[in-house]
Amino acid sequence: MILKLLVLFLTPLLSGLLIYLVPKSKGVNYKLLLVFSGSYLFSITVIHILPELYKKSEALELIGLFVLAGFFLQHLLEYFTSGVEHGHIHTPSHHSHTGHHHHEHERNVSALVLLTALCIHAFLEGGMLAQPVNMGPLYDVNAVLLGIALHRAPAAFALMTVLAFQLRSKNKALPHLIGFSLAAPAGLILSTYLARHEILSATGLMYLYALVSGNFLHISTTIVVESSPEHHFNARKMAVVILGALLAIGAEFLM
Repeated sequence: MILKLLVLFLTPLLSGLLIYLVPKSKGVNYKLLLVFSGSYLFSITVIHILPELYKKSEALELIGLFVLAGFFLQHLLEYFTSGVEHGHIHTPSHHSHTGHHHHEHERNVSALVLLTALCIHAFLEGGMLAQPVNMGPLYDVNAVLLGIALHRAPAAFALMTVLAFQLRSKNKALPHLIGFSLAAPAGLILSTYLARHEILSATGLMYLYALVSGNFLHISTTIVVESSPEHHFNARKMAVVILGALLAIGAEFLM
């Protein structure tokens, strides 16, 4: 549990802090890291999380409904996050000096909305790592933990890039990063507590997993699709996608 909490907290924190080292945020390596994480996340959802859910659940059609709900919830969240969780870095055009305070207020509000939406997502992800009794010993939390860590790293980096731009300061963006880093551990602590005290039933936890699986499917497919907007074949990207999938397969069948 302590290890999980540390990984969930430190991965986004350290990735976000990399902004202090990187002069330009839109490097090719960053894009490839993102594609790799998207491919891994998609694969681990399809070959690991969903089969487990369908195997263990009595109400199969409900699981499917929750996966769909999670998919469309993520779609909704992205109106507020502008897709930062799959590594979008939007840098809006500079404002004129007129209405400076109004724009500053707007920037702070949009930074908070962005942060809240991302924290909801991270909180739900953390909740997935509480191990329900009926998922059985075969449910490999570490494989899921790796997937979450892999995609939260670029998300945190993108978040810091956007916020540093919006708030005109890397240091002002820092508290937001710490808040974001705490969201997933908070989700894990709360869902573990609720599961242990049977406030949240094992079935309820499985529905939560299904919801987040839908989130994962949306994020990961968006990452992979958006990495080739013109749908041109890119051998480098294709290799990274395959590598991400192979890692997921390895995590599933070798661990």
